Amino acid sequence: MSLLHQEEKDDASRGEELTKGTSHVVIAGIVAAVVVSAAIALYFIVGQKPPLATGQVLGVWAHPIHVQTPSTDASGAIMPSETFDQVLVFARVRIHNQSQQPLFMWNIATNATLADGVHTSFAASPADYDRVFVAYPGLPVPHDKALGLETEIGPGQTVEGEIVSAFKIDKQQWDARKELNFTFAFRYQPNLVLKPTGPVTDQ
Repeated sequence: MSLLHQEEKDDASRGEELTKGTSHVVIAGIVAAVVVSAAIALYFIVGQKPPLATGQVLGVWAHPIHVQTPSTDASGAIMPSETFDQVLVFARVRIHNQSQQPLFMWNIATNATLADGVHTSFAASPADYDRVFVAYPGLPVPHDKALGLETEIGPGQTVEGEIVSAFKIDKQQWDARKELNFTFAFRYQPNLVLKPTGPVTDQ
């Protein structure tokens, strides 16, 4: 075999080795990318902690009211009377603390998305909740124990009760709503937002 033929053979072998080396680099790169992707996915899965609180909206009742304020104040002095429409929104809710620490709820809000945006009404205190049934006797909605706005929920504990919020809108605006949900605010913890799982009962 001549020297020329030997060099040609060596060049061919060298090219084949280079091709093999390149394929190994590509495969190694793919394997590394898969390993890194799996590690990132595992980091996010392990890093995501379950929510501290869960809950349910067990029922929602809406009652439109046409309001006319008195033309005299408590002392009998004449004052201008005001008329407006409002919708009382009652809800029975259940909140469960699935963490290992107590949760301190400090506020509850009802949020209705209307044509002009989100309207928020804060839930009444338990005392005001009961006063609603005194002011409007015969309301066709359940009158059960109110859920306190400032409630401590111990680890593993579940609380249940009713809330009421008032929106200064008429029935037509209420019926045209796009969404309804409830926000439960906890001290030093993320809010819990719940949506009704069933239809709203209009009374």
